[in-house]
Amino acid sequence: MRGGDTTGLRAYNERLVMHALLQTGMLSKAEIARETGLSGQAASVIVNRLLEDGLLVKLDKVRGQVGQPSTPIAPNPDGAYSLGVKIGRRSVEAILINLLGEELGASRVRYDAPLPEPTIATAIAQAGGLLAHLSPAARSRVVGLGVAMPDEIHAWSAELGLAPGALDGWRDADIAGAFARATGLPVTLYNDAAAACAAEMIAGHAIVSRSALYIYLGTFIGGGVVIDGRLYRGEQGNAGAIGSMPTGPRTSPGQLIHSASIFLLERELEAAGIDPSAALSAALADGSVERADAIFDAWADTASAELSRAVVSALSVIDFQEVVVDGFLPPSWRDRFTQRLSAAVERFNRSGLKAAPVMAGSIGPMARVLGAAMLPLKARFSPDTDLLIRSGMARDLV
Repeated sequence: MRGGDTTGLRAYNERLVMHALLQTGMLSKAEIARETGLSGQAASVIVNRLLEDGLLVKLDKVRGQVGQPSTPIAPNPDGAYSLGVKIGRRSVEAILINLLGEELGASRVRYDAPLPEPTIATAIAQAGGLLAHLSPAARSRVVGLGVAMPDEIHAWSAELGLAPGALDGWRDADIAGAFARATGLPVTLYNDAAAACAAEMIAGHAIVSRSALYIYLGTFIGGGVVIDGRLYRGEQGNAGAIGSMPTGPRTSPGQLIHSASIFLLERELEAAGIDPSAALSAALADGSVERADAIFDAWADTASAELSRAVVSALSVIDFQEVVVDGFLPPSWRDRFTQRLSAAVERFNRSGLKAAPVMAGSIGPMARVLGAAMLPLKARFSPDTDLLIRSGMARDLV
């Protein structure tokens, strides 16, 4: 076997061990061997190497059981870090997490429009500010930076009330290059709704099946597709782009973004003299809550009716086991919307289709930026960088 092949297999088996420990929290060396399919000797060699690298730590011995005391091995929270940035139509967010996905710092800047140059500059400043809190040693352990943003962000000037061409600068913007030059980190771009779906798969508890349609209610509605336990991106990276589904009569067709997106709710709230940001963060004064609830209910009736048609259409193409709805709505509004959507789906004639429960997501507004931060860690420490839910097998070469 060539040396390069040996090196590649060693790296694969290291990822296999890391993945097993990140999934379970802690295991003894014997348990690691059983979990990964490695021999006891191979598992021990790999664990010792990862301990030396600072990616794993030994915990206190466990006594009082049959046989010799065992020493649990666990991921070192400070063994690696990752940075996530979300560039949205209304705000930029950044988050720094450790190897366990725990938040170490976060920031958010809101704006009226995502104009390219100032938005990228703001996002880079946020990322740099979070990195500045790390020591030089910790800074060297940052594995990457994920950027989550909408596809074709330049195409939605009219919906955001901007002049034609106001967002054209996004067409040729070298987003990954700008972040890489500013931070020195490897940078990966993700669709924002797909990143939110990844966060639910990795850190949430709503996606429990091997196939799911994930819906994110953002300024514009988006989605993600889970097939066979994988986040499926599609051949052209557009899987789950439910906002582009056609709606309305043939004489005046529109897209789902024009009837089921939160920017429509924001407009109605603003027209009624209610601060949309306060309403969407559940921070309204008592006197405005009832009026905001009434506006939300009217929007939710229309949006859920339109979205239900898209859901049933999706179920007829891919036999999803569940539908998960999340977004930057307050939890009470998200739950009410989910109930409306479930009821609207039930009203369709679904003969020939299996039932797929509609349930609320568990991450909420931070899903997109959290997914952007978690995906680089997953790419670094998973044996299969596309696989989000499943362990693999390994061969005994160390």
